[in-house]
This record gives sequence, structure tokens and C-alpha cells, in this order.
Amino acid sequence: MSSTKFDLIVLGSGPGGYVAAIRASQLGLKTAIVEAEELGGICLNWGCIPTKALLKSAQVFEYISHASDYGIQVSGAEADFTGMVKRSRGVADGMSKGVQFLMKKNKIEILSGWGKIQPGKKVEVADKEGKKTVYAADHIIIATGARARELPTLKIDNEKVIGYRKAMTLEKQPKSMVVVGSGAIGVEFAYFYNSIGTKVTIVEFMDRIVPVEDEEVSKALEKIYKKSGITIMTSSEVTKVDTKGAGCKVTVKTAKGEEVLDCEVVLSAAGVVSNLENIGLEEVGILVDKGKIQVNDYYQTNMPGYYAIGDVVPGPALAHVASAEGIICVEKIAGHHPEALDYGNIPGCTYCSPEIASVGMTEAKAKAAGHEVRIGKFPFSASGKASAAGAKDGFVKLVFDKKYGELLGAHLIGANVTEMIAEIVAIRKLETTGHELIKTVHPHPTMSEAIMEAAAAAYDEVIHL
Repeated sequence: MSSTKFDLIVLGSGPGGYVAAIRASQLGLKTAIVEAEELGGICLNWGCIPTKALLKSAQVFEYISHASDYGIQVSGAEADFTGMVKRSRGVADGMSKGVQFLMKKNKIEILSGWGKIQPGKKVEVADKEGKKTVYAADHIIIATGARARELPTLKIDNEKVIGYRKAMTLEKQPKSMVVVGSGAIGVEFAYFYNSIGTKVTIVEFMDRIVPVEDEEVSKALEKIYKKSGITIMTSSEVTKVDTKGAGCKVTVKTAKGEEVLDCEVVLSAAGVVSNLENIGLEEVGILVDKGKIQVNDYYQTNMPGYYAIGDVVPGPALAHVASAEGIICVEKIAGHHPEALDYGNIPGCTYCSPEIASVGMTEAKAKAAGHEVRIGKFPFSASGKASAAGAKDGFVKLVFDKKYGELLGAHLIGANVTEMIAEIVAIRKLETTGHELIKTVHPHPTMSEAIMEAAAAAYDEVIHL
């Protein structure tokens, strides 16, 4: 038993864990963080950050390939797949070092190894040599994140059937790829590989791609993807993958019958599953339901002194959600009175090209909830800034409650819309009405003007349409 006693130990150093640890340190708690791999977790090392680096490389290549559209002649440009991967890993490494700096700056002790909670508010940490040390704390936060979900018909071997980790570190660019699943991970990698010359097919079980988004956004992205050469199969299911030959033979069940697709690599992008195994939940008696740790509004589990945040608890599996939960959890531990997180006002972003960003209810969900709605829509084809930038695809769609003018939801598809959605989140947080949004002067020329114009369209006051 170690003599070291902490106020707080955090299990996992992803965007939930390391943010919670920093906030705890700011509030005067003696804090330690346990990490079995790299600081920063999946997000910094294998998720959010390195994927965005790859997508930026693809976007730059697309710019060069279409340079003549901007009056610039470029010849002989080639996609250097190895160079793109190398840059992506470099960006991730830099961010991980940044978290190391933040841990040192905030005097947070790093406990390297596999952490396992024990009864009596203790954590056992086994290092790479197998040496086990037990630490005690007044409070323990579980922030162990999630990993790629493995489908029964799609066993990942990381050679021919790969997950997202392998997709960003392949030794060579595949000539063809089948992407199973069209959530954020699926459509982002589909865009990346297609843009650098891989023949890409997306197979989606639901009746449309990016199925959590508004139906009009799904239709717009499908149209753009098909135009760019991506094959899309919706209402389809992969039932078998034969990897015995040189490549893969993928059997797909469709409404018209079975179809067999040939490809070099299959990417399984069917969501994520929480990391709950072998971390001591059963020994401590922490309640788990449907693969998620059950918590209250301030992330306390059923066992006093034990908390959980991020992808291991119910709610959207998003980095910014985990960070917000970590801060709320720690502030409550420190005796503050934080406001519970409003899960109805969480922005979602997908970094394909064009980008997708949304918050709140879709039009269909608003109607299903009994709202009489006003819909305002403004296409980027009518935006001066979008025309000047050569990025006229997409639109802003706003869903208002007709009676009270409340902004129920926003759905954006277009260039840089992930940078625009925060305005909508703030508007909804402040309970701003449609009329107030119309009267909020937006700078010209900007893409963000489309938000004001969409609001005006909902009330028949739109100027540039």
C-alpha cells in the first residue's frame, strides 16, 4: 500500500480525464491521473486531432488539384500518402506533449500503467513490468473512454479489416476501400481516401448516410459524395467478409438482394463501445446498464466517492461533452454549485468536406415532439463570401417554434460550418428568439451571415434570396 494519498485520482487522460484533473488542481485538490497509453487519450492521439490533420492534407490536395478554378496553374501534384500519415502523427505527438506540459504546470502526478478501482476508494496501478501499486483518494473519477465497436460479421484483423486507428496509419494507400457505417468516422475517412484517389464505397444499414443529422443534410451530403465518385449503399448490411484471397470479398445484403464487392481493405466504422472491462467495476459494485455506468446529474455513481464521465456514461460520445462533464463533476466535488449539463444543447460536428454541424432538434424530431415549426433555410450558393471562396455547396437550416420563436435546432452543411455552430449554441443557451437573431448585425462578407439570413427566411424577411 502506497503512503501517497490524493484528494482525487482520475482514471484515463482523454479530454474528459485530463480536463477534470486540471480543473481539480485549479480548485486546490491534490490530483493524480492514471494512463496506460499516451496522455491525451484517443482524442489527441488516435481520434479528433490526427484525423483532422489527415483531412486538412486531403483538403490542401483538393485545392491544388482545382487550382485552375482560382486562376492558378499547377502541374504534377501528387498525394504523398506516407507524408500525410507522418504529418498527422507529428501533430498528435505535439498535442500529447502539450498535455504533459499541462500536467506538470498544474502539479498533477502522472501514474503510468493500467488502473483498476478497488473498494475503499483505492486504485491499483499495474505498470508495464507488472509491478502493482495501490493509491488512495477521497474521490475517484472513471474516464476510461471507448474503442471501435466490432460487429459480429466484421472481425477486425488490422490487415484487411481495419478500425479507425489502423485507417490513419496504413503503410500504403489502398486502391479500393469499403467503409461500413456512415457516422462521423465513416464519412470523414471516406472523404479522405476518396480525395487522394482510393475507390470508396460506403455501406450504411440505415436508409440514409449520417442518419443522426437532419434529413436534408443527409440528402445534400449524399449528392455531393456521389458527384465526387463515392459509391453509397443505404439500407444495406454487410453479412460476410472473405479475406482469404489477395483482397476482400464483401457480401452486402440490400433491398434488391445480395451483392458482392471486391476491395483491398474494409474499414469498420460502426460506432464505439465503452471501455468498462477489467477496471474493477464489479469488485466495487458500480451499477452498469446497457454498457454504460449509471450516474446522476453530477456524475456520481451509486457508490459514494466514485464518479464517471465521458464515453463510459450515457450521452453523446464526444470530446467536448467529456470535458464539460469533467469540469461539472470536479466543481461539485470541490463544493461549488455547477449547473447540470444541458444535453439538448450539445453541438455535433463532422469534418468531412463539406463539413456538417448541428445542435438541437431536427425538423422531424421537432414535429414529433408536438411543435408547430417555422423553417428558415439559406443556401451558400447565395452567399457572397462562399462564392468568393469557391465553396458554394450546402446551406444553413434553422428550426423555430412558431408560437414562441424559440430556436429548436440548427443544421448546417458547408465549408467551415463547424466554426459557425458555437453561435447557435450560445443563442440557444441565452434563449434568443428568431427576431433577435435577425436584428443581430453579422459582418459582411462572411459565411456566418447565412445564419442571420436563414432566420430572416423563417419570418419571410430574407434579403439575399
